[in-house]
Amino acid sequence: MAQGREVEENPYAIASSASLSVRWVQGFPKQNVHFVNDGTICYPSGNFIIFINIATKKKTVLQCMNGIVGVVATNVPYEVVAFSDRKLKPLIYIYNFPGLTRRTKLKGNVLLDYTLLSFSYCGTYLASYSSLPEFELAVWNWELGVILCKKSQPGVDVSQMTFNPMNWHQLCLSSPSSVTVWTIERSNQEHYLKAKSVKLPMEDGSFLNEKDTIFPDSLPKDLIHGPVLPLSAIAGLVGEEAETFRPKDDLYPLLHPTMHCWTPTSDLYVGCEEGHLLVITGENLKVTVLDKIEDLPPMDGRNLVSPLTMVYQKGGVLASGIDGFVYSFIIKDSNYRVEDFLQVEEPLEYLMFSPSYKMLLMQTDKGSVYIYTFGEEPTLDKVLKACDGKFQAIDLITPGNEYCMTLTHSGEVCVWCIEDGACVSRIYLNTPTTVLACSPSSLSAAVGTMGGSVHYFDIRDAKSAQHVQKAFLSGSSIQHLLYDQRGMYLLAGTSEGYVFVINANPSSSFEILGFIEVGKGILQISTVSLLETDIVEVMVLFPLPETGRSRLEIFTLPRILPQVSGSFADERGRLRDTFIHKFLYEIEHSLSSAVLGFQSNRVYGFCSEVPYICSYLLPETEHTGICILKPYQKVQSKQYGPGVLSLSTHGSWLITRAKCGTLCIRDIHTLETFVRYRSHSHQGHGIQSMRISMDGQNILVNGRDDGTLVCLKWRKFGGNLASEILEYYQRLLTSLSSTMEEENNYLSTRQSDSSGVGSEPEHTNMNLSVDSSQEELAQVDNMKEIPWIQQKNEEAIKKEVKLFSNKRKEIKRGIKALAKTVLNMMEENETEGNIAKLEQWEFGLDLEELERLQNESEEEVAKIRKDVEMYNLAESYLTELIKEECWNSMAVKGRALKGFHIPYVVENFPMKERTDEELEEVKRILQHKKIETECLKLRKEIVEVQSGITSVKKHHEEEDEEEEEDTAVRDTSLPNYLLGSLSTDFGVSVSLLSSQLELHSREEKINQIILLKDIIYKVKTVFNSEFDAAYKQKEFEITRVKERNVRIQEIILDLELEESVWQPEFEDCEKPERTLVVEDSEISAQKHVKPWQKAKTELIMTHKMEQWLLSQASDTRHRALMDMMGGVLEVKKEDILRMVIPQPAFMAKPDALWTEEERKQFKEYEKKVKELNEERDKYRKSLEAELKKLQNSIQESTQSFDEHLKRLFERRVKAEMVVNQEELKINNLVFSLLLDEEISSRETFLNNYLKRKQGEKTQTSEAIQKSREELDVYKEQYDNLLAEDKVLDRSFKKEFSEIPSHQVDMLYKLFKRRPRVHKPKTPTDTTSIVPFGERPGSGKLNADAFAQLMKAMDDLDNINNMPEGLNPLVWSHFCATRRAKVENEQKVKQKAAGLTEMVAFHRRRVDEDEKVHQEIEKVSHELILLQEEKVKFQLNLTIQILLKQGQVEVENFQLLLDYSDAILINRNIIEDLNSVIRTQGQKKVSSMMESKDIHKGIFQIEWEHKKMEMEMEDLNQKAWDIQMLFFSRERQKFLNEPNYDTLIAIQIGIMEQTIAVLDKTHKKNVENCKKLLKKLEKVSNQKDIANYTLSCNLRDELVAVSERKDICNAMGSQLTWEKIAKEHYENMMQQQKLRNTSKEQAKQISILQAEVERLRMKTFPALVPL
Repeated sequence: MAQGREVEENPYAIASSASLSVRWVQGFPKQNVHFVNDGTICYPSGNFIIFINIATKKKTVLQCMNGIVGVVATNVPYEVVAFSDRKLKPLIYIYNFPGLTRRTKLKGNVLLDYTLLSFSYCGTYLASYSSLPEFELAVWNWELGVILCKKSQPGVDVSQMTFNPMNWHQLCLSSPSSVTVWTIERSNQEHYLKAKSVKLPMEDGSFLNEKDTIFPDSLPKDLIHGPVLPLSAIAGLVGEEAETFRPKDDLYPLLHPTMHCWTPTSDLYVGCEEGHLLVITGENLKVTVLDKIEDLPPMDGRNLVSPLTMVYQKGGVLASGIDGFVYSFIIKDSNYRVEDFLQVEEPLEYLMFSPSYKMLLMQTDKGSVYIYTFGEEPTLDKVLKACDGKFQAIDLITPGNEYCMTLTHSGEVCVWCIEDGACVSRIYLNTPTTVLACSPSSLSAAVGTMGGSVHYFDIRDAKSAQHVQKAFLSGSSIQHLLYDQRGMYLLAGTSEGYVFVINANPSSSFEILGFIEVGKGILQISTVSLLETDIVEVMVLFPLPETGRSRLEIFTLPRILPQVSGSFADERGRLRDTFIHKFLYEIEHSLSSAVLGFQSNRVYGFCSEVPYICSYLLPETEHTGICILKPYQKVQSKQYGPGVLSLSTHGSWLITRAKCGTLCIRDIHTLETFVRYRSHSHQGHGIQSMRISMDGQNILVNGRDDGTLVCLKWRKFGGNLASEILEYYQRLLTSLSSTMEEENNYLSTRQSDSSGVGSEPEHTNMNLSVDSSQEELAQVDNMKEIPWIQQKNEEAIKKEVKLFSNKRKEIKRGIKALAKTVLNMMEENETEGNIAKLEQWEFGLDLEELERLQNESEEEVAKIRKDVEMYNLAESYLTELIKEECWNSMAVKGRALKGFHIPYVVENFPMKERTDEELEEVKRILQHKKIETECLKLRKEIVEVQSGITSVKKHHEEEDEEEEEDTAVRDTSLPNYLLGSLSTDFGVSVSLLSSQLELHSREEKINQIILLKDIIYKVKTVFNSEFDAAYKQKEFEITRVKERNVRIQEIILDLELEESVWQPEFEDCEKPERTLVVEDSEISAQKHVKPWQKAKTELIMTHKMEQWLLSQASDTRHRALMDMMGGVLEVKKEDILRMVIPQPAFMAKPDALWTEEERKQFKEYEKKVKELNEERDKYRKSLEAELKKLQNSIQESTQSFDEHLKRLFERRVKAEMVVNQEELKINNLVFSLLLDEEISSRETFLNNYLKRKQGEKTQTSEAIQKSREELDVYKEQYDNLLAEDKVLDRSFKKEFSEIPSHQVDMLYKLFKRRPRVHKPKTPTDTTSIVPFGERPGSGKLNADAFAQLMKAMDDLDNINNMPEGLNPLVWSHFCATRRAKVENEQKVKQKAAGLTEMVAFHRRRVDEDEKVHQEIEKVSHELILLQEEKVKFQLNLTIQILLKQGQVEVENFQLLLDYSDAILINRNIIEDLNSVIRTQGQKKVSSMMESKDIHKGIFQIEWEHKKMEMEMEDLNQKAWDIQMLFFSRERQKFLNEPNYDTLIAIQIGIMEQTIAVLDKTHKKNVENCKKLLKKLEKVSNQKDIANYTLSCNLRDELVAVSERKDICNAMGSQLTWEKIAKEHYENMMQQQKLRNTSKEQAKQISILQAEVERLRMKTFPALVPL
C-alpha cells in the first residue's frame, strides 16, 4: 500500500527526533464514492481521503490536517480532487492526483460548513453550497482561487447539486421539496447567477392550476358589497410575503424529488419519492410526468416505489432502491418501461458511471462498492466490502506485528493484515457486541456481548479464525475485557459493577475463577503483571456521582489462583477480600481514566473536568477503609475533552487519547510529551480505542464516530527510545514462548464447539448469506441459558438447603401447627358477635407483611384522595371561571319570566357593566358631536346675524336661538325609514347620530359604531327596567296568592274537601341563582361523615333527648289541658264544624225503658243537635262563599299579570328587533371598515411592490448601461484586433518587397497556409457507449488545441519547407511573421466568441429591463384602478331603510335581484313621472295609428304597381320566346311532305328488319358469352386455389414482416425496401390522383363542348313565318 502524504505540517509537532506517520487507513464510505480517473475511485473517511485503484485494489490516503473531511468532489479531465474541512470558517482544498500535492486553497465567507461541492464537466469551475446560516451558492474559478459569483437563499437545504454536462452555464439544485435550475451568465470577466424554480406536480402526478396572487384576473365582481380583493390583502400582508401567500386550504402536497440527472439534450430526469419519473426540459423548464408501461409483474413480487439513485444512459436511466436490484428505465416519448438490469442483494445508495462509461459503480448503504464492467462478458467485481457498522473495538494479535482484529456492534469480527491493511477473514456472531481483547499468552481472542456473554476464538490461522467456546457470565452487558501483560487472567467488567476473573489459558477451558463486586459504571480496568513477580495487580476505576469523586479499588491475583480458586472464592463465586488484598482509595475530583504504574506505588489519572494529568502516590503501609489520594505530580494536557490513559508494554510510555482526536505518547516519569499525532478530530468525537504492539512499532487507532481505523508507524524511531521497549519485548516474548506453544498446541488438538461460527476469507468468493455454522450459533443463542453467577447462587442455595435440611423440617412442622391454631381461632371468631368479632387481617402472623399491606393501602387511599382533591379543585376552578364570566361579571343577570296560565316566556337582556374606557369613549364622542352642533350654529350666526343689532336685541335673539336650537335638534332627528331602526320607540335619543348618507370617513364610521352600541345599551336598559317592574309585580302576586292560599287551605280543611291548592312558584329559569347552590336533597350519594363528626352528632342528639325527657316530665299543666279541653281554653267559631254533642247515656237503652226525665233530656238533645246543624250549615255556606271569592280574586290577579306579560313579550320582540337592526348597521359599518383596511393594505402592497420594481428597474438600467459600456469597450478591442489582423495581411508584400515577386507569391501562399490539427480520435466503442459524446470545449481544451497548432507550426517552419533560392534570414522573418499572424487569428477567434457572449448577455439584460418595465406599467395601472375603486367605495354607501310590508306590491311576482344601477328617490316623483309618461304614451299611440294607416295605403299602391310591372315583363318574355322558337327539319318535312304517313310506314318496316337482324346477332353473341363464361369459371376456380395458397403464404409472410417491423421499431430505424415501397406507393397514389383528375377534366370538357354546341345551334337564324 502506498504511503499517504501529509497535507500540511503537523501543528502539534515538537522538536523531537521521533515522529509518527500513517501506515494505512481503513474506512468505509459514508458519502458518495467518486471517480478520479477511469481506473481510480476515492471517498472520505474520517480525517482522510482514501483512493483505490480498481484494478490492483491498491489504496492511497490523503490526510486533512484541519480535522475531519467534509464534502468531496472530483474533476476527471484535470484529475484533481476537492474537499472541505469542518472547522470554523472552513476551507476548500484542491489536490492533484496521483501526486497528492496541493494545487490551491479556496477561502470564502462561509461560517460553519459546506454541504455540497460539484465540478463542471468542462472548464475550471467549482460550485459549492453551504449550510446555515448562509445557505450560499458560490461558483469558483478554482485555478485562480476566486469566487466568480454567489447567491444566498436563506433556509433552503439542498440534497444534490450537478452541472449540466453539455453546458457549464446551467446548474441544477434539488431538495426533497424543490428543483431549481441556476443559470450562470457571463459578460467578459463578470459572472451572474439567475435562478428559476421548477413547478412540481402534486403527489398524484397531476398539475395544479396556480393563479396569479399578485394580479388575479378571475376575481368575482361584487357590485353590492364593494370590490373583491386578493387573499393577501384580506390577510393584511403588505410586504414580500404577500407575493407568495397561500391559504391553508390552497396548499397541496407536491412531489418530493429524491435524485436527478442530466441528459445530452440538456433535459433533466427527476425521480420522486412517490414513484413518479419526471422530465424537465432545459429551455423552458416544462415538467412532464412519464407514464409507466406496466408489464407482467415479477415473480418475486418486487415493486420499485421510489428510486434512491439513478444515472443516465442511452435510451433511459439506471435506477436502484432499497431492494438491491438495479433497474433499467427504457424511456420512449412520454412513456417508460422498467426492466431488471442487475441484482446486488444489498440496498444500493449511489450509482455512477466511469468517465469512459465502461464501468458502473454501485455503492451500498453499508459502504460496500461494486464495479460492473460492460462488455461481451459483463463482470461484477466487489472493490470494497464494508463492515457491518462502525468499529466498536480493536486489538493486535500477539505479538502485534502481523495481524490485528476489529469488532463491530453487530458482532462482525474481522482480521486485518498489519502490513497492507487487507482483510484476511471475517466472523459473524450475529449478536450485539461491545469489547474485544487478544490474549498475550496464546493465539486466542475474547469478545464481550451486550447479553453478558464472552466468546472465545482460535486465531492461530488468521485466515480461518474459529469460534471455540462461549461463557455466559451475567445478565448485564460486558463493558470491559482486559488481559494482563503476561496473559494469565482475563478480566471482564459488566455494567452492574461486577469484575469477573477468568483463566486466560485455553487449556483450562477458560475457567471462571470468581468475581469481585465494585461500583456501577466502571470506567477503566488496569493491570500490572511484571516478569519478576508472581502476582497480578488489578485496579478498577469507577465514579461516585453523588459526591463528584472517583474511587479506585486495587487487589492482587496470585499466579497460583487457578489451583486454589476454591479457597479464594466463596460458594457464590465472590473472591474473598482478605485473600486478594483489596484496598479502597478515593480521589477528591472526578477522573475519566486511570492506570496503575509498573512501580506499583503510583497511579496516573486523567481529570475529566480540567485538562490535567496527575500522578498519585499509593501509601506503602496497609490501611483499612477508604484512603484519600492527593495529586503528587500535575501536568497540564493540551488535549481537551474526556481522555483515556494506557501504558506501553514495558510501562515507560504513558499514552493519552482524548476527544480532540490527538494521540500523545509521554514519558512515564516526567509526563512530558515526546510524540504527538492527530489521527482523528473532535467532530468525530475523537479516538475510541488505541492499541500498541509489544515491540512498540505499530500503533492501531480507531475513531469513535468517524468509522476510521488508522495504523501508525514510527517515522524516526531509534536510540534509547527503541532499545528499551525492544529489550523488554524480547524478554517478554521469551517468557511467553513456552506458554504460548503449549496453549496453541492445545487449541490445535481441541475440537470446535458445536456453536462455532463460520469464517469467511476475504480473498475467496464471499456470499452474503449466513452459513450453516452461523445458523447453529443462532439456535444455541436462542436457547435459554443461565448465567454463571446465577448458577453459582443456585449451587450455593442447594448446599445451604442440604446443610440445614433438618432445621427446615422442624421449622415447617412448627409453621403447620401454628397455621392450624390460627384456623381454629378464625373459626371461633366467626361465631362471635359483631362487637367482639375481629377483622380478617388481624389474624395475620407476619407483622411486617401486615404493616406493609397497611402502608400500601394507606398510600393508595392517600393517592386516590389526592387525585380526587385535585380533580375537585380543577372542577371548582373551572366552576369559578364560568361563574365569574357568565354570572358575577354581569351587571344585569340573565333571567326569564313566565306567565301563570299562558305558555309565554320573556327573557331579559343580560348585560355587563360598561368599563371606564367605554364610558370615556362615549362621553368623548358625545362631546365631539355637541361641539360640531355648536360650530354649525355659529356658522349660521355669522351668515345670518346683522352686525348693527343692539345688545337688547341680541338678548332676545339668544332666547329665540335657544328655541331654534330645540327645533333644530328635533329637525335633525331623521325619519325612521332613513334612520334604519325603531330605537325611538324606546325613548332613546338619536339626535346625535350622523345620517347614513354622510358616513364617508373612517373616523365618522367608528364614532357611529360607538353611538349605535350606546343606543343598544340604552334600549336594553329600558327594556330591563320594564322587565324588573314586571318581575316585582309577579313577586307581589305570588306573595299575595300565598297569603290567600293560607286561608283557602284552612277553609278546605274545615270543609273537609279533597281539593288541591294551586301554589305558584318561581322556576329555575326565573331564579337562575338557585342553580349555583346545591341543596342537600339534590345529592343522591350518601354523605361521608368523619368519625369525630359522627361522635359529635351522636353526643348532641343524646343531650337533646335528655332535655326533652326532662321537659316532658315537668309539664303537668299542659298535659291536663290537652286531656280535658283539647289544648284550648275557649271554643272558636271554626270549631263548630268539628263540635259534637254527646249523647245521653240512657240512649243505649231501648225507648220503652226511658223515663220521662230521660225523654225530656232526649228532646233537649235533639233541639241542640238541630241548632248545631243549622249553625254548621250556615257556617259552611259562608266558608264556601269565601273560598270562591278568594279563588276568583287569585284568578283575576294572575290573569291581569298574564295580560301584562303579553304586552311585555311584544315589547321584548320589538326590543330584539331594534337591537338586531342596530347590530346590522354596526355589522355593515364594520364590514366597510374592514374593506377599507383591505383596500389600504392592497394599496400599500402595490406601492411597496412598485417601489421594489422601480428599484429593480434602476438595477436593470444600470446593468444595461454597464453591459453596453463593457460591450463598446470589448467591441473596440475586437475591432482593433481585427484591424491589426488585416494590417498584417496587407503589409505582407511590403515587408518582403526586396525579394523577387515570384518568391513573394510563393511566400504569400505559404503565409495563407495553415496546418491541419488532428483531433484525438475517440475509440468507436467509447463513442457508442458515452451518451454525452463530445462536450463543449473548455479553456484547457482550447489551450491544448492552440498548443497543438503551434507545434504543427513548428513543422511548417522547418527549413525543409523553405522554397528554393530563398535566403534563410528571409525565411526566419517569414516564419516569425506567419506565427504572429496565427497568434493574432487565435486572439480574434477568442475575442469573437467573447463578443457573441457579451451581445447575448446585453440582450438578456434588455429583455429583463423590458419585462420589469411592463410589470411597472401593470402595477401602475392596477394601482389606478384600485384608487378608483376606493373612491367609488367611499362614495357608494350601504344604508339601511325601514319599509312597511305591502306598501309597494310587484305584479306577477317579477322580483328584481340586481340593484347595481338602482338609485333611491321619493315615490311621489316616480308616480308623477309615470302619469306624465302614460299621457304622452297615449298621444304617441294615436299618432302612430294614423301614420300606420297612411303607410298601409302607400304599401298597397306600391304592391299593385310592382304587380303590373311583373305582368308586363312576363308578356314581353313570351313574345320573345315565340320569336326565338326553334323550327327543326322534321317539322318542316311534316309541313311540306304530302304523304307523310306513307313515309313513316316505310321507315317503320326498315327498322323492324333491322331489329330482327340485330336480334339474331344478339343470340349468337349470347351463346358465345356463355361458352366464354364457362371457360372463365374454370380459370376462376384455378385462380381461387392459387389465391388460397398465396393467402396462406401471405399470412406467414405478414407474421415475418410484423416481427421485422417490431424489430425495426425497437431499433428506431426503417429498412430500405420499406422506404422504396412507401415511395412507390406514394407515386402510384399520385398517378391515380392525376388519372382521376384527368378523367374529371375530360368530363368537364365534354360538358363544355356540348354547351358550346348548344349555344352555337341557338345562334342559328329563327324561321319566323311571314
